[in-house]
Amino acid sequence: MRRKRGWADSPEAIREEREYGLFWYSWLWDLVRPVLIFACALLLVAGIVTSAWHAFSARYIDPVDPDDSAAVPFVIESGDSLTRVANRLESQNLVRNKSVFKYFADFMGFSQKIQAGEYTLNRAMTISQIAERLTEGDGKPIVRTITIIPGWTIEEIGKYLVKEGVFDDPADFLARCRSGADYAAYYYISDILQGGAGDRKYVLEGYLAANTYEVYMTAGADDIIRKLLSQTEAMFKEGYHARAEELSMTMDDVLTLASLIEKEAKTGDFTRVSAVFHNRLKAGMALESDVTVKYVLGTRRMVLDSTDLAVDSPYNTYRVKGLPPSPICAPSPNAVEAALYPDEDFLAAQFLFFCSKNPDTGELHFSRTYSEHEQAVQVYRPLWEAFDRRADNQ
Repeated sequence: MRRKRGWADSPEAIREEREYGLFWYSWLWDLVRPVLIFACALLLVAGIVTSAWHAFSARYIDPVDPDDSAAVPFVIESGDSLTRVANRLESQNLVRNKSVFKYFADFMGFSQKIQAGEYTLNRAMTISQIAERLTEGDGKPIVRTITIIPGWTIEEIGKYLVKEGVFDDPADFLARCRSGADYAAYYYISDILQGGAGDRKYVLEGYLAANTYEVYMTAGADDIIRKLLSQTEAMFKEGYHARAEELSMTMDDVLTLASLIEKEAKTGDFTRVSAVFHNRLKAGMALESDVTVKYVLGTRRMVLDSTDLAVDSPYNTYRVKGLPPSPICAPSPNAVEAALYPDEDFLAAQFLFFCSKNPDTGELHFSRTYSEHEQAVQVYRPLWEAFDRRADNQ
């Protein structure tokens, strides 16, 4: 049965429905509904993310204990990687997770700015605060710089290390250097010990290489000695051992001769002084080196009298031919090179003597014969005496 067509189906009614009725609301709803659904979904996701972030932060990022502000010492050593720093932070319970700290520091550009030092941190700090503290460089230094001067003896090195605050008493340092027993792992020290230390005053004399070093603030006598011994081998460049064999010299001989050269001359005269010593050794003459007597007497005087020169010691090269029992100081690399490669012209010309020409500048006068040398001594001796008087008055 067909429904009777009424007013509601008329064009006018449909037009009014579209303009003012449910049709209009239906169209609006169709437009708004996706927006509302998206907004609700966004709020839901934001809630989930926020909740997850709080959970993640509480587990990995937040301070370990916001109420614990007790100081915790933290040390970063020179050369430590970011990974090593992060591992120690976690092991000392200063961060919740080492990986998170590492990724955070790397992402924020802190990884290349972290500086060595001793820092004071606490467990109430955030990872951001910790990272910033470690890059500010306000930590206490954990290393100190020490400089060993060429020409220093073991005893002078000991006094210097006391002055620098490395240790208060040099007794342990000197005892270790005297025996050398704890350093047989270094082949050049092992060679000395196996051959017998004999008359050596200090087994390690001449082997504590002159140089500038960085050492930990906590380093003791043993640490310092090992650091310096390790540098000694570096002075022997490639070919030095072969050259020593050509000269029928051991490494100990080379360092001993180099120590005499170091004490007797300025760098510019090293090879010439070396040539004089080589010539005297070859001729079977005593070296008659004043610096060996000064080593025994502990004096810096320029003028030595007959009593000084007659001192009974295996180091006295006026009385004992050949090299002294050991080096008498820490030679420089230049002195070591000069010991191996003396001045060829001076070797050929057979120079056998030298003396100080100017005590203030270290300039030397060289002679071939004893009579020439004696004449030079008479000329320059007044300068030596004046130098000693000035030294005594200082």
